[in-house]
Amino acid sequence: MVSIPASLALAAVLAAGGTAAPAEAETAGCHGPIRPAAIQAVQSCDGMDRVLAKAAATVPRPGQVAWQQRPVTAFTHFGMNTFTDREWGSGAEKESTFAPAAVDTDQWMRSMKAAGVTQVMLTAKHHDGFVLYPTRYTNHSVVASPWWVTPGCADDAVAKARAGAQDSRTQDPSAYWQVRSAGCANPRGDILRDYVDSARKAGLKVGVYLSPADGAELPAQFFADQVKRVEAKVAAGQPLSIEEQATYDDRANTPAGQGRYGTGSAVKARTIPSLVPNDDRAAALAAGKLPKFTVSEDDYNTYYLNQIYELFTQYGPIDELWLDGANPWRGNGISEDYDFTTWFRMIHALSPDTVTFAGPAGVRWVGNEKGQARQTEWSSLPTTGDPNTAHNEELFVGGAEGADLGSRQVLADPSVRYLEWAPAEADVSIRPGWFYHPDEQPKTPAQLVDLYRASVGRNASLLLNVPPGPDGRVAPADSAALSSFGQAVARTQAQNLAAGARGLDAVTDSTLTTSWSPPHGALAGTMDAVLPKAVTFDQLRLGEDITRGQHVEGATVQAEVDGAWRTIATVTTIGANRLVTLPSPITARHLRVVVTQSRATPYLATFALYRTVPAA
Repeated sequence: MVSIPASLALAAVLAAGGTAAPAEAETAGCHGPIRPAAIQAVQSCDGMDRVLAKAAATVPRPGQVAWQQRPVTAFTHFGMNTFTDREWGSGAEKESTFAPAAVDTDQWMRSMKAAGVTQVMLTAKHHDGFVLYPTRYTNHSVVASPWWVTPGCADDAVAKARAGAQDSRTQDPSAYWQVRSAGCANPRGDILRDYVDSARKAGLKVGVYLSPADGAELPAQFFADQVKRVEAKVAAGQPLSIEEQATYDDRANTPAGQGRYGTGSAVKARTIPSLVPNDDRAAALAAGKLPKFTVSEDDYNTYYLNQIYELFTQYGPIDELWLDGANPWRGNGISEDYDFTTWFRMIHALSPDTVTFAGPAGVRWVGNEKGQARQTEWSSLPTTGDPNTAHNEELFVGGAEGADLGSRQVLADPSVRYLEWAPAEADVSIRPGWFYHPDEQPKTPAQLVDLYRASVGRNASLLLNVPPGPDGRVAPADSAALSSFGQAVARTQAQNLAAGARGLDAVTDSTLTTSWSPPHGALAGTMDAVLPKAVTFDQLRLGEDITRGQHVEGATVQAEVDGAWRTIATVTTIGANRLVTLPSPITARHLRVVVTQSRATPYLATFALYRTVPAA
C-alpha cells in the first residue's frame, strides 16, 4: 500500500462542484500578460492575435513532458474476454470462466520490452466489469475465480469460506474480498499486482485501464429486457452485434455485480474510500496516513471513485490512467452520468503527474484505432468547454475524429472557450482484435514499423496492444514480430548521422531543453547544418522543445546535392517528433532546416539523420 502524506488528507478533500481555475483566470481582462500554462481560458474579448499567442503559450505539465518522451506504450488486453473468445463481454459471465492455467507477466514484459516500449498498460477492468485485482467493491473479480485458489487445494475451511461468500454476494459486494486470505491463496492471484511488479522490475512505466462502462453493474431487470430484445432478433433471423451476441450467449445468467449502473440512485454525500467491514485501511485513515475525500455522488460514481482510490493507493505510482467515455447502453434506455469533474480532481489530488487519457491536460485519442496520426498534429488544442469538467473527446471542435483539431482556422471558431495541452495517443492492436483469438495472426514487423512512422513520426505516441492468450503468455508469433520491429527501430536510430554538425550540438545531443532558434526571436529562419563529412541517409527527424510549447506551422529541409540545393522534405507541424522517410537515400554534407511559419519563436531541439535498417 502506498503511503500518502497526512497533509494531503486535508488538502485533497473534495467539495461537490467547482473546478480548478486555469492560470489565465487570474489575468484581468484581455490585455494582461499571457503566462505559460497547460490550460488557458479564452476570453470573449480575445482577438485572434491573442488567441494565437495563448495557443503558443499552452505548454505541457511535467507528467505530460515525461509521457511524450515515452513514444511507445504496450497495451495489454487480458481478462474475461480472453476466455470467452469475445471482444465485448456481457457482465453476466460466471467468474469460473476466468481460469488460466498460468499467467507469466515476466514473459509479457520481455516480449513487449523487445519492441522498444517504455510503458505498459493493463486492462484492470474492461466493459464486462470483471476486475483483475482483489477489489473490495464487487464480487466480480479474480478473488471469486478458480485462479485465486492454488490448484489441488482441498482445505474444507477454504471451501466453506468461499461458499459463504457466494451465498452472501448479493447483499455484500465485499463478500469475496473478505475471504481472500482464507487459505490456499494463489500467490500470483492478483494479476494487476503481478503486472505492476513485473513491469517495474523490467524498468517500465505503468498504466492502468479502468473502464467506466460496466456490464456487471447493469440492473437485473434491464438485462432481462435486453435478453428478450435479443431473443426476438434471433427469432426474426436478424444479425446480432458483438454486444448483443454476448448477451444472448449469457442469457441464462444475471449481471454479476450489484446493479448500480444507470439506476438514477440518489446523489448524496459520500466518503472516499468507503470502508467495508474489516477494511485493512481503517487505521491508516484514522492516523491521517491515507487521504480521504468528501464527494456528492450516486451509487455507481461512488463505486468507480473507490476503485480509482484503490488503484492509486495500492498500486501506484500510476503513470497513465486510461478511461474512455463509453456509455454503450444509452441507445437501449439506460445510461450513467459519469462525474468526470470529480474523477479528474481526485486523480490529480492523488497523483499530480499522472496523465489521464481524455482528462484535463492529459492525453487524447488520435481519432482512429489504426495507429495513425494526422500529417498535421497539434498538441495545443482549442476546446469548447472546460477540460476539467468533461471527457475531452466531447470538447474538440468538430469532434476527436476531425481532420483538423488545432489550425488557425479552428482556433478562430467562435465556440472555442479554452486551450489545453492534449498530445495524441494512437491506439492499434497487433492483431485484428483487442483480445486474443486463436484464429488471428499478428501484424508483420514491417507493418509495425510503418505504424511507428505514422504515429510517433507524426507527433503522437503509439499505443500498441499485445493480447496474451488463455495460456497466460504472449504468443510466439507476436513475440517474434515485436522483437523484429523493436530491433529495426533501434538499429535505425542507433546513430544520428548529423552528430558533429558545426555549431549544432544543441539539436543533436538528445536533450529536450537545448535548442536552436532564429536570431532576435524571429518567427522564421534557417538552421544551417554543415556535417563533418558527407553521409547517406533516408530518414530525418525533427523535434521541438515542447516545454516551451508547440510553435512550428511549416518547415522545409533542404540538402545540397551535386552542388545544387534540393528540398527533400516539407512538413507542417513538428511537435515532439517528426519523422520523414525519403523515397530513396540521399548523400549530402550540407543541409538546411528552413522554418517558414510559426506561432511564436520556434525552438528546434532535435535534428537527426538516419539510414533505415529494415525489419528482418
